[in-house]
Amino acid sequence: MKRTLLLMLALLLTVGSFAQDKPKKAKKEKTYNEKGEIIKKGWNFGPLPVVGYDADLGFQYGVTCDIFNFGDGSRYPRYNYKFNVEASRYTKGSGVFRFYSDMPYVVKDTKLFFDVTYFYAKKYEFFGFNGYLASPWNPYADLEKDGYHLINRNQFRFVGSMQRPFFDVQNLYWTAGLAYYNTHTSRIDTISMSDYAGQDRSLYEDYVRADVIKKDEAKGGNTAQLRLGLIYDSRDHNSDPTRGIYAEATIVGAGNISHDTYYSMSERTSLNLSYTFLWRQYIPIYNDKLTFAYRIGAQNRIVGHTPWYMINNLNTMFFQKMYTEGLGGSTTLRGVNRNGVVGEGFAFANLELRWRIINFQFINQNWIVALNPFFDAGMVTQKYREQVYFMGDKEIPHTSAGCGFKLIMNRNLVVSVDLGKALDKRDGEKLKTFVGFNYIF
Repeated sequence: MKRTLLLMLALLLTVGSFAQDKPKKAKKEKTYNEKGEIIKKGWNFGPLPVVGYDADLGFQYGVTCDIFNFGDGSRYPRYNYKFNVEASRYTKGSGVFRFYSDMPYVVKDTKLFFDVTYFYAKKYEFFGFNGYLASPWNPYADLEKDGYHLINRNQFRFVGSMQRPFFDVQNLYWTAGLAYYNTHTSRIDTISMSDYAGQDRSLYEDYVRADVIKKDEAKGGNTAQLRLGLIYDSRDHNSDPTRGIYAEATIVGAGNISHDTYYSMSERTSLNLSYTFLWRQYIPIYNDKLTFAYRIGAQNRIVGHTPWYMINNLNTMFFQKMYTEGLGGSTTLRGVNRNGVVGEGFAFANLELRWRIINFQFINQNWIVALNPFFDAGMVTQKYREQVYFMGDKEIPHTSAGCGFKLIMNRNLVVSVDLGKALDKRDGEKLKTFVGFNYIF
């Protein structure tokens, strides 16, 4: 792990040497803001190899590039627009190909966001539905050797969102978006993965046999979503805020076409309506050096039917992290098993104390070193289908705690290391490490 962190630091320093403004014939003097930061202007490019680690996914390797445009620098550290491309793979058998763009100032008074991503996972965790109410899980089980809680899943995702002012109300915006997901699920391939040779059953297959997962949904399907909502945003910055509120209330209408390849080639269409609510607040304790940050969120189905392969998707308008699924894992409950808290509805909270230890300038870039001790909690609030055979313990909040380390360049590129541990062994026994990019909120 130490070697991985050192390599991440070396690569980030390399990025800094490339992340320069477009070359100019005549060298101009640097300009600074009131905080003593170099004001970035024009284009900044950040190509680098992807080197990361996720306790649930393994070591990550690949390539990525962040492309920023700061314009004349008058909005710094906010950018005019940003593009990102990534192709990476994890050693436990998953990978991602992604392009996304965040364009808050390209169109007047309109923020645009696009995300096109393909995920594949040969070993995708499935611990059942409804948290502790699901079938009991052995926290000492080794998922590298026991494939009972694993499935194969591939997914294509497209999300397009826009945000515009809500009349003349300060910091209030209306939002609209479209999303499309194509999901394929199956049991793990025990032929190509010798570690699971002889694995004759899985929880996924047991759920299908018991009709908890309907047979005409077992192999996945297509989902189209229409999203409408309101956002209140008074943050001083997007990637590394020190003060302000971000609140999002979204209504999502979805149409699902599930493919029945289990017994026939028939299709079943279902509709559902749900809501998602997120509240983030950043409270300065000591200037910009120490900030208390928290996020609370909830998602519930209002009416209709949600297929099992979509109930863990968090339907947000704009993404802070690549993965938008919960609860558990690197983006919601750090230290709790990924996909360990899955239900028709759920609620969660994240609390962090963000301490910016030191600010400095190096290779013509602005740098911040920060620590963020945290506490996470979440639980299922709306059960997904009644179960009799797969009843476990009473559902109560799943909790975890830990600490993170952040290395921030130009207030926009955030290298993140989080170490978290579940506080109940039913959610996992090990201390989990996550190395990647960005705060989780």
